[in-house]
Amino acid sequence: MRYVSTRGKAPVLSFDDVLLAGLARDGGLYVPERWPVVTAEQWRAWRSLTYGQLAVEVMAPFVDGSLTRDELAALVDRSLGSFGHRAIAPLKQLGANHYVLELFHGPTLAFKDYALQLVGNLFEHVLERRGDHVTIVGATSGDTGSAAIEACRDRRNVRIFILHPHGRVSDVQRRQMTTVHSSNVTNLAVDGTFDDCQDLVKGLFADEAFRDEVHLSAVNSINWARIMAQVVYYAWTALQLGAPDRSVGFAVPTGNFGNIFAGYVARQMGLPIERLVIGSNRNDILTRFTHSSAMRITGVEPSLSPSMDIQVSSNFERLLFELLGRDGARVEELMRGFREHGVMEVDEAFMTAFRSLFGATRYDDEQTGAIIRRTLDETGELLCPHSAIGVQAAIDDRAFGSLPMVSMATAHPAKFPDAVEQASGVRPGLPPRMADLFEREERLQRIGNDIEALKAVVRG
Repeated sequence: MRYVSTRGKAPVLSFDDVLLAGLARDGGLYVPERWPVVTAEQWRAWRSLTYGQLAVEVMAPFVDGSLTRDELAALVDRSLGSFGHRAIAPLKQLGANHYVLELFHGPTLAFKDYALQLVGNLFEHVLERRGDHVTIVGATSGDTGSAAIEACRDRRNVRIFILHPHGRVSDVQRRQMTTVHSSNVTNLAVDGTFDDCQDLVKGLFADEAFRDEVHLSAVNSINWARIMAQVVYYAWTALQLGAPDRSVGFAVPTGNFGNIFAGYVARQMGLPIERLVIGSNRNDILTRFTHSSAMRITGVEPSLSPSMDIQVSSNFERLLFELLGRDGARVEELMRGFREHGVMEVDEAFMTAFRSLFGATRYDDEQTGAIIRRTLDETGELLCPHSAIGVQAAIDDRAFGSLPMVSMATAHPAKFPDAVEQASGVRPGLPPRMADLFEREERLQRIGNDIEALKAVVRG
């Protein structure tokens, strides 16, 4: 399998090179040169597999030429060993034709673990084989940081620097990052928003001399390996609900567009995914885009669902590339204009194709709290603020009722105890292995929104 950049100018790379590169040299994101397609007969044969066995089958085409099947199977097995539920990703029914997929049973209680545990093991495997090392710099709006640190801590050929927006993540999210004292981990609290953190990371990648000097790599969802691993739980869920002989839809609380784009990839592979619904909080750039034809940046406002407090959804570029017929030059033109002017407009043909698959809804903090309270009363399921948005997005989408809809529960409610307690009257507790989280010593460094200051820290 070979990979191409969404902007069409970077070298075509193998999977292991894409893993280590993260962002393409031309500023684009890597996608497979072609989408592997699985036959209906093969999907049916995979229904009886465990989550780990299915992961190997789904991901094998994407790593072809870089990993053997046995190598991939060993890495998957190692990556799932720390998950706290025997089903890995349990599916629960909330109502008629409505299900919730619990994606918070990994070591840091968020859906990012499903990809990042594997990515950490992939880095170690490839780097040891090459006798090389990398410096990972990542931005987090809350959950990616702790999942990336957990995946990369104590690995001798990896240094990892995680940027989070100062004061804009929950206390649990922050402490999950800052109480890890491994010598290869540095936490940076940036004076700014998540988008500022993300721009700093992209700025490092744009500086090719610096990039080469420190062997820069990424664990954000700009790294294709993240998307690849997330495709698995879409396949896992669709097969449980009768695919390929039954269509299904998914509703996803969406910030950086990586999670929901993995659903698009699963569809490209042949699964009958008929609907993908974007759930937004008050930072609703994707919902506004869906209901117009313009993506317009406004200010980022803090919310009860901080992992979604984003205005620039990096992974949307991958979908842009697909729906524009893989025209890299056109993607580059649109993205350059978006960064310069804060607005990107597409034509009606694009919007028709987009709306044929994607829907979008938006909920403010008051509505999110009401959803948490109502869901607990009606189903007994206690949701985090992000998961609540996914649950209501499924209910409110026009396809609900005629199509089995799966809402993604992307984080454990205990990661947001204050918001959940305020909404429901129930304070969710952390698992026993994290019970002393608020007693652990924190280590972090506060920096300004300044790329030169960041370079100095990374250089050490």
